[in-house]
Amino acid sequence: MRDAALLGARLLLGSYMGIHASQKLFGKFHGPGLDAIGGVFEKNGLAPGREMAMAAAATEIVGGVLTITGVADPAGPLAVMGAMTVAVAHNRGGGLMAARNGIELPLAYATLAMTLAVAGPGRYKLGPGLPGRVAALGTLAAGVAAGALVAKMLTYRPAPEPAADRSAAGEPA
Repeated sequence: MRDAALLGARLLLGSYMGIHASQKLFGKFHGPGLDAIGGVFEKNGLAPGREMAMAAAATEIVGGVLTITGVADPAGPLAVMGAMTVAVAHNRGGGLMAARNGIELPLAYATLAMTLAVAGPGRYKLGPGLPGRVAALGTLAAGVAAGALVAKMLTYRPAPEPAADRSAAGEPA
């Protein structure tokens, strides 16, 4: 029963990561698409925005596939956890609930990913896990990368608008 529950959780999380990435890359599932989400990334201090959005989507896709298959466990759930940690920081201004673009959904994904990383994939998997030392180094590297992106977002302050741009828009300089 435990192994079936772990498989179900892996399928759920990995599938949603594929959907989440498709929203970014292709505008599928009512997503914004790469150009629009790139602008959002830029606005939040993750520049260049388009490239950062592509990296986020790639992390979600690879993390999702590795999570579903159980290959190289715990790399997949750790990749998802890193991406969703950055998403939590991005959504912090919306409060706790998803209805206001808050942290609820990325926090739930990150928590499920962390749980799967700790619990392991169970018996129903397609490939071997990572050796303990490699997994520990990967966890450390992912944590540092996610922490750096979160720090960048939390400390980002947009540049003040130049006076020439304001006067061209009809505002007093």
